[in-house]
Amino acid sequence: MPKDILTRRTILAAAPATLLIPAPTLIAGSEDKGVTAPEDLMKEHGVLNRCLLIYEEAMHRLQTKQQIGGDVFQNTANLVRRFVEQYHEKNEENYIFPVFQKAGKMTDLVDTLLAQHKAGRAVTAQILALSQPDAFKSTTNQTRLLQACHSFIRMYRPHEAREDTVLFPALRTILKPKEVERLGDRMEEDEQKVLGKEGFEKAVDQVAELEKTLGIYNLQQFTPSPAS
Repeated sequence: MPKDILTRRTILAAAPATLLIPAPTLIAGSEDKGVTAPEDLMKEHGVLNRCLLIYEEAMHRLQTKQQIGGDVFQNTANLVRRFVEQYHEKNEENYIFPVFQKAGKMTDLVDTLLAQHKAGRAVTAQILALSQPDAFKSTTNQTRLLQACHSFIRMYRPHEAREDTVLFPALRTILKPKEVERLGDRMEEDEQKVLGKEGFEKAVDQVAELEKTLGIYNLQQFTPSPAS
């Protein structure tokens, strides 16, 4: 290797131990600092994905005549409405989509995403109505509930995947780094207003409790067994 080319590995190897800052020193008290607006939105998609998993498990139990109450659908839909629709999607609509509309880039994609936000809210309203205690007693309503959850999952999996892999990465081709940083600051302010302090953390706790209720919290259970 030429002497004038130093890799990160060789620099770290040559550095005195006293100059190497322990990892805890680097991250202590700095949670979410330096996280950009797209990264925040992708992180929030993780909450949505866990809600979709809960829907899938609840649907499976309802379809196979296992014990399941309408409250699981109800509580999950309420979390989706508050965290995803009233906070996460509003941030996309207020801060992310207008950047592309103003620049005249990916406008067809943005139009589709906006239409899907509207459709998703209508489906969530259906899920909330059909999972009410009196409504949930009807087998007809249970069938409609399954259909609503299926359509919600089928739309949002590709919806969020397209945002994560196409739209959000393209934001940096339009905005300067400082502008992206300012977007993140404004979104953080909205989190405090809509969700209160530590809104994301509270949403993660809520989704974890729902997973525990269904017995699907332990990540190890999703590991496939080795082929025999």
